[in-house]
Amino acid sequence: MRGIISPKLVPLLEQANIAIAAAKATGQGFSAELVRQGLDNLSALMGAGPNIAIVKDSFLATSSHNIPVRIYNPAPNDMLPVLLHFHGGGHMCGSADLYDPISRKLALATQAIVICVDYRLAPEYPYPAGLDDCQQVLERYQSLLTEMKYSDELYIAGDSAGGAICTSLVMNNLINEKTSNSIKIDKQILVYPSVDYTMASASIDENGQGFLLEKDKMHWYFQQYFQVSSLEQDEITQAKIVKASPLLGKFSANMPTTLVITAGCDPLRDEGVAYAKSLDEVGVNVEHHSFDGMTHAYMLLNDLVSDECQQTYQLIGQFVKAGINDQ
Repeated sequence: MRGIISPKLVPLLEQANIAIAAAKATGQGFSAELVRQGLDNLSALMGAGPNIAIVKDSFLATSSHNIPVRIYNPAPNDMLPVLLHFHGGGHMCGSADLYDPISRKLALATQAIVICVDYRLAPEYPYPAGLDDCQQVLERYQSLLTEMKYSDELYIAGDSAGGAICTSLVMNNLINEKTSNSIKIDKQILVYPSVDYTMASASIDENGQGFLLEKDKMHWYFQQYFQVSSLEQDEITQAKIVKASPLLGKFSANMPTTLVITAGCDPLRDEGVAYAKSLDEVGVNVEHHSFDGMTHAYMLLNDLVSDECQQTYQLIGQFVKAGINDQ
């Protein structure tokens, strides 16, 4: 069912849809530079983030490159849990800079040390480069916190492509046992997550035009990410995309307690709902909330939908601090 948009977002969508139509009329195709600039332009609507006691840029060194991170510690004198934050942007856009206000608000809402990961982006670094960066941080994040107090509670959080990263890490480490290390993820927080690269959900057609995130742009994002000319190119390509899709992977009761937040006017709505249902069916504690009048990426539109954003942070805070009991 096609979503019914909040009146708060109508003026923005009208402007965006005029611009999209004009670009298509001139035959202007997608490019990494254009989509990155488009997402960065939303920063004007995000507002400033709150002050945090410690904000520190650092990096995790690997044998081939350094992975930049930004660390937020809201209470340096306390023993805090750690939250790994993976930003959205279709695996092509976004950064710790763009997501700085969101990382700050997450640190306050959860009272956790937030580590925002500036993972590598496609098309320069296609799948699985960015995911591998996040795996490295998952395995070695403690080395970034040598001068900070922290507990062994670990949370992961991400929106959109960041949700894809969270769920992929869970699939690879807790289901497929990618590493020999004992990876423990206590909770995951997913905001309008991308969990199915086959684009099979009904909401992709229902909400795939007119609501900021367009179906054809999603298809193009995934083409860049997987370096294929088409998602249906051949059996090998299809198998690769299915294997990379957390919704189509195995589910088990040892997956972490999960919060799923979806938006009613989002092409990705149905796959987020389906992921929550699949967790519930194997006995994982899962909590699902829907913001029915919101679009994809509404968390980047704080100045327009501040009440909904505030409610989202409240839900995240409640989920982490109390919410549902861990198994």
